[in-house]
Amino acid sequence: MGAVNHSLASLLSEIDSEKYSKKRQEIRDSIVSSIYSCAETIAGKVVHHQYERRTELDQKIDNVLTSRMLGIPIMLILLGAVLWLTVTGANYPSQMLAVGLFWFEEQLTKFFLLVGAPDWLHGVLVLGMYRSLAWVVSVMLPPMAIFFPLFTLLEDLGYLPRVAFNLDRYFKKACTHGKQALTMCMGFGCNAAGVISCRIIESPRERLIAILTNNFVPCNGRFPTLITLSMVFMGGAVAAAYSTAAATVMVVALVLVGIAITLLMSWLLSKTVLKGIPSFFTLELPPYRKPQVGRILVRSLLDRTIFVLTRAVVVAAPAGAITWILANIYIGDLSIIGHLAGWLDPFAHLLGLDGIILMAFILGLPANEIVLPIMIMSYVSAGAMLELDSLNALRMLLVDNGWTWLTALSMMLFSLLHYPCGTTLLTIYKETKSIKWTIFSALMPLGVAIIVTLVVAQLAFLLGLV
Repeated sequence: MGAVNHSLASLLSEIDSEKYSKKRQEIRDSIVSSIYSCAETIAGKVVHHQYERRTELDQKIDNVLTSRMLGIPIMLILLGAVLWLTVTGANYPSQMLAVGLFWFEEQLTKFFLLVGAPDWLHGVLVLGMYRSLAWVVSVMLPPMAIFFPLFTLLEDLGYLPRVAFNLDRYFKKACTHGKQALTMCMGFGCNAAGVISCRIIESPRERLIAILTNNFVPCNGRFPTLITLSMVFMGGAVAAAYSTAAATVMVVALVLVGIAITLLMSWLLSKTVLKGIPSFFTLELPPYRKPQVGRILVRSLLDRTIFVLTRAVVVAAPAGAITWILANIYIGDLSIIGHLAGWLDPFAHLLGLDGIILMAFILGLPANEIVLPIMIMSYVSAGAMLELDSLNALRMLLVDNGWTWLTALSMMLFSLLHYPCGTTLLTIYKETKSIKWTIFSALMPLGVAIIVTLVVAQLAFLLGLV
């Protein structure tokens, strides 16, 4: 212990001589490292492990999963695998749910006709509110029911702390908390759940940074749009056998863009409106555990999936009614949606988009799942939310309305980076108790989305790529 006391004394004198200069973080790390080294030495002399082979196996696995060379690539491979399973596994359940829910819509329509209800009431309640709810449930529930158990499985195995360990140095460079890596991972399932998970960060300043930047990773509400457009334009550019793989690679690339923007904006916030010294984060890697299937299903399906879906349904119903009203009230030869889209069109073209796309994002504020159906409805002037029968039919519709690869890329980037959905904004307000930060959490990513798409579109125009 004398050697340790001498080491600590020398470090403390170094702190005094440096007067808390830029080296204070390194000095603090050295102090904690010295304490842990001493504790490990003492524990090694007096503690005997009953399962030493298991401990050695964990260490060997960690040497691979947390290595500087292989840690990040393995993490990306696992992310790609989870996304691929989510994409491919959600197709059939989504179709089955859609068939069942829209069959029930037909029964509701027959009932309204039977009782002689006016057309406008049927339109608002059935074609507006119920149909939007049907889209949200059929599109959102299957991916969440697959993604959340897979995510919880990795958490139960003990892998997520290794993800935080791998990303800790990047978040430390961004002057934020290492635990933000965990909250960011939770945002892949749902940004509202990611915001709630920010409670694990003790520092109010760093917790707020994590809350404000959680939106930059795509949630299950935005994955359908990203996947569909990737399949239509990127997957359509290769052979059919490789279309799913090409779409998956594109979505993973977008996820990496989201992570990069998360780190950049976290750094900017920590240097501007949320200045402060990063708090120290010591992460003890837990041992690998055998997953408990029953607990995984309960936690992922009840605590996360049903919780998030309930909030989404609450905000999607009014959005469906408003969308139907705007699409069916005409001023001259155009609906209100048509007039608003025309007003937005000049600005949208600067971003590589069009007015209808921007209008769909505005009306899709309550729930990201309804952005694509609103856009399709506006293109075909159907008066109610719908979806085309196949990807080829969707591609033909989009190309006929002036879409290019730049339009698809700009929409995917805008979808990735734009403001949170109504559910997430409501959650941010409940977590921060601040209208100011809730408004900022909407305007800040909107500004980022506009800047990124503007730069990409103008470069493409300047280089003559479209």
